[in-house]
Amino acid sequence: MNLIEIIKPQVFIETPIDGEEILSRLERFGRISHKSEDKIEAGTAKIFVKNLLKMGHESVLEHVSISVRFICDRGVTHELVRHRLAVYTQESTRYCNYSGAIKFIQPLFYKKGTKNYQIWYESCLASAKAYNTLIKQGSKPEEARSVLTNSLKTEIVSTFNLREWRHVFEMRCQKAAHPQIREIMIPTLQKFQKKIPTIFDDLIIIENQKLSFPFCLKN
Repeated sequence: MNLIEIIKPQVFIETPIDGEEILSRLERFGRISHKSEDKIEAGTAKIFVKNLLKMGHESVLEHVSISVRFICDRGVTHELVRHRLAVYTQESTRYCNYSGAIKFIQPLFYKKGTKNYQIWYESCLASAKAYNTLIKQGSKPEEARSVLTNSLKTEIVSTFNLREWRHVFEMRCQKAAHPQIREIMIPTLQKFQKKIPTIFDDLIIIENQKLSFPFCLKN
């Protein structure tokens, strides 16, 4: 039996998204402040929301929240949960029993066949062996988890409002962000850009061959 399984991170948007409906809703809410609802017409929502962003009036975006499920390593989630305007539900190493083949997330900066990858792989293998041995000898999962590495696969559902998502992308997709959190955040940003026009268009994704994963800049 294999003691470990190496997988790559994944991103799933769990909230059904109708981008045009979201823009229309934000326009309706935003116009309340000046009682300009009578100016709502077909096609005005996109212009209205774009103007809100230009003026920095992003509080209106807080009326809409979106949940995303990430499959990544636990080291990445330690960074993600530092964003406080959010709701999180994460797979618990205290209650989940990982005995058997344990899943680890492959670091994108260690390529298969290299010495560094082999060192990383062997550390995961040793971790899995120790965990399984502890469980067989009667340890509870909450005790045996002490030998698991940051590369352990985890799942976390993160819910942010649209304003906070913009902040998360600006922080976690920038060049200085850790490559592994960019690895999940850049694809998330791309999904948002496709599903919700206007709100995320000013975040420009930059490909750079010198980096292990793309980054973004605010236009």
